This record gives sequence, structure tokens and C-alpha cells, in this order.
Amino acid sequence: MKKNNIKKSAFALVMLLALSACKKLDLYPTDAFTDGNYWTTTEKANTVLNRAYQQISNSGYFFSQEALSDNAYNGRGDNNGAASIAAGTYDPSLGRFKQEWRDHYSGIKTCNIFLENVDKVTSMDATLKARMKAEAKFIRAWHYFLLETWWGDVPLVKKDLTIDEAKVIARSPKAEVVAFILSELDEAAAALPVNTALADADRGRITKGAAIALKARVLLNDNRWGDVVTECEKLIGKTDYGTYALFNSYEGLFLPQNEYNSEVMLDLEYLPPSAGSRSYSDFRDMAPISVGGRLNAIAPTQELVDSYLMLNGKKPGDTGSGYDENNPYVNRDPRLTNTVVYHLYNWKQRDNSIKVIYTKPGTDPNDSRFDEYAPGATSSPTGYYTRKYFDPTSNVADFGSGLNLILIRYADVLLMYAEAKMELGQMDATVWGQTIRPIRSRAGFTDAAALNFPAVGVTDMREIVRNERRTEFAMEGLRIFDIRRWKTAETVLSGWAHGAKFADASVDGGYIRANLRTFDKSKNYLWPIPRDERAINPNLSQNPGW
Repeated sequence: MKKNNIKKSAFALVMLLALSACKKLDLYPTDAFTDGNYWTTTEKANTVLNRAYQQISNSGYFFSQEALSDNAYNGRGDNNGAASIAAGTYDPSLGRFKQEWRDHYSGIKTCNIFLENVDKVTSMDATLKARMKAEAKFIRAWHYFLLETWWGDVPLVKKDLTIDEAKVIARSPKAEVVAFILSELDEAAAALPVNTALADADRGRITKGAAIALKARVLLNDNRWGDVVTECEKLIGKTDYGTYALFNSYEGLFLPQNEYNSEVMLDLEYLPPSAGSRSYSDFRDMAPISVGGRLNAIAPTQELVDSYLMLNGKKPGDTGSGYDENNPYVNRDPRLTNTVVYHLYNWKQRDNSIKVIYTKPGTDPNDSRFDEYAPGATSSPTGYYTRKYFDPTSNVADFGSGLNLILIRYADVLLMYAEAKMELGQMDATVWGQTIRPIRSRAGFTDAAALNFPAVGVTDMREIVRNERRTEFAMEGLRIFDIRRWKTAETVLSGWAHGAKFADASVDGGYIRANLRTFDKSKNYLWPIPRDERAINPNLSQNPGW
């Protein structure tokens, strides 16, 4: 759907749905959008479905998600609970848990209401109705995927609950929830159009390819490698489920003029602030202060920076890599520059002029020294800022932006496929040539040593594939899901998260100690069921260790 169609609706109707979607699972009204006098036209049905689209996620979760992992640090405040979760200093009362639980079940409620009532619109075209039902099923499956990923067993609600039903519903086993998700996605894929069949007015709507890609992600989360291969092969080099390709520029992939490009499979739709509707300004707390940032809330870590290879394909610490610790950002994977702002970074401004960013203490020729690292200041606590998702068309005052945020892109299909083939012992030059090589080539690698299939063992290949995911999707919110399913969180989220080499050389080699973290593998792989939800519904059991 075009951005300017997202909010075409009757004001009173949107307010009613918004109110119903903001109540706790147990307090939902039972009569919203069930009256036959409402479900009379396609436009009214589409208003409810558009609300479901808006509930898929939000910019706050998208940008703070990376700080749940070892890729970034939330050093100011506790944005969406990111600081508490990453440091392991939380309990079932943390607001993020209550909020996200509510948000997902609000989205599920909207989908249930739509699916239970849309057939009352007898004048609707049958093909359109089937497509809209499929979209609602996809969105419902999306919410359940995140619920079972964070919490494991969760209530499986397939219809709009009464208040009394919501007060006693119990958690369903994770396996049952996953089976439901996969079934929903199969049904959705059967009725959804391919991406190339969408009219311009429908750009941004869910497609057949998105359903297949989400199904692959669900299966990947369960380590069902053979099934992941099956789903990804429906999308790689074939057109029955849609036509996708890597966009020709990694930097351009995240610019507003290239929205809806060949790589985008699912995104969050936004409108510029000038349109008077849905926009966001989160980036103002991620950008350098000297270019208009307010303060730094989300900062990339040294651990993320260290993950970027040299142009010759070697890791910075490898023999023969050419890495110079005193000039650390030279001859690195170009995706580093497209993602992270470092000392002496050439920041391309809105008018295409260049501003040099000084983050090392005592180096900025300007007395203000806005971006220099200083403990306790408003500048970055790691000495790094974010570039990816900077919108050159955003408001100067607050970085207000309508740039869509990508949730699934074709590069993920390629890397899911590479990981599954690797785990099955089937990674070879052919698979490499379909996956890692084109991704690195698009990123800007030209050295044969970086592009050609490496003759390494399983352990090294696993590290290569996993690291490729990290650098390809850095600051896009996927890292936390990867380290949880790999069961490496207790390693990478224990100990200090570091920043640039701007500190005392006698401690950790001079790299800033930004945040001390703890991850208890006996309980932290599942979030605790929110305290308030259990207080209302005693049938909601708690996860182990909480």
C-alpha cells in the first residue's frame, strides 16, 4: 500500500481500534468491530487491516533492539528496556516485557477481529478478500513468532476473547505455537500475490515471498536446517514466489529514494513528518552531536567494529591481514563505513557536503568538541555513532523521518540458506557462489581472497557464515535473535562491552569499558512472563529461574 494510504480511515473508527488495541489481554472489549452495522464496505474492512499493519512493530523496538545484543550499548536511559536486558539486571516487572507482551496481543486481537468479521462484507471481491485474510494471517503469525521466541510457551489465541476467557487462558507449548505459525504462513502464501503483481498503490503490502521468507526464519530459529533449505530454494533463482535480488548498493539500500527496491521483502511503513502522519525521530539520539544529534542513546560497540573483515578477507587479528591498530578503519569491509561512524569519519550531510567527525578526545579543532568521547557526557559512550538509516531528507531539527524500516530483505534469505547448508555439511563453492560471494561483492569487496570459496573446516566455516550475518545486518536488530538461537549469548553478553581505544592503556588494552554485562544461561534465554499479567491471570505459569 502506498504510504499515503496507510491512514485513510474514519477518525472515530481508528480511535476505537486504537483504544481496544491498547488494553491488556484480559481487558479487551468484546464488542469492538463486531457490529454488523460496521462491516459493510471494503474500505471499512481495510481500515481495520491497516491498523494491523501499523501494529507489526515500531521504530523504538527496531532501533533499540540492537542494544539488546553485543553490537550496541544503550548508554543513556533504558530505551525499551535495552540497557537492563543487555546487562542482565532485570526481573518480571521490567516495563519492556509488559509493553511488548501487550503490543503483540493487541496486534493479534486486531487480526482476530478482522478474520472473524470480514466475511460480513458481502460486496467485497472474493480474490481481494482472500488476499486480505492472508495478510491478517501473516501478521498474526509474525506476532506469535516473536512471542514464542522471547517467551517460549505463550497463550495461543485464535479468536477474539471475552474478558472472562482472557483471565484464565493458559500458555500453550512452544511447539504447538510454532506449528500454528507455520500453518498460518502456508495458508497465507497460497493466497498472497507475488511482489511483481502488486499495483503501485499496494506497494508495502505483504506478499507471497514475504510469507516464505518468514517461514524460513521461523524454521531457522528452530534449527530445522533441511526445511530452511526447502523454503529458501523457493526464492533463490526462481519466480513462482516472487522476484527478488540484492540491490546494487549497500549504502543505497537504506536511502529513501530506493524504498521498495528489489531486495525489500517486508518493511515498516512510515510517512514524512510533512505528511502529518506516522513518522519517527529515533535517529537523533544515534547520530553525531555535531551534525544535529540531541544526545547519544544507542552506540555501536568495539566488538561490532572488530567483526568487520579487512578487504583481503582476513580478520583484523589474522597474520597478513594488514590491520594497523593505530589506523584501524582503513582497508576494512565497506559495510563498516556504511554502518558505523568512527574517528575522522567523513559524514555526508543533507546537502552532500562533508563534515569530519572527531570522536577521539582532544582532537577536534572546534572548541565545542561535541562528538569527542568523554565519560558521562552526552556524546557516545563507546566513541562510535550510527550511520545506517540516516535519512538525508529528514528534518534538520529532530531527524524526523518517514524512511521505511526493513524487517526482511533478500540478503537474509541468502544467508539463511548459507547457514542451513553449512550446518547440513553441504556448503560448497556452488552454495558460496549463490550466497556469500554476491553479498560481499555488493558490499564492495574485490579481492579474490575475500570472494572465493575458502577451503576450511566446519568450525571455521560456521564462524565465517555467522560473522557474515553480523556485518551484513548490523544495526538492523537481528543480532539478538542470532546469538540466542546459536546459544552463544552467555559468552558474548558476559563481561565488558567495549568502545574505541580512547581509555587507559593499562586496562583492556586501552579500549573503553562501556558496560558490564551478565547473561545467565539457566534463565536468560527466555524472558520472564510479565508480573502484571500473572497477577491478573493465575493460569499463566512462569519461566524457569524467575
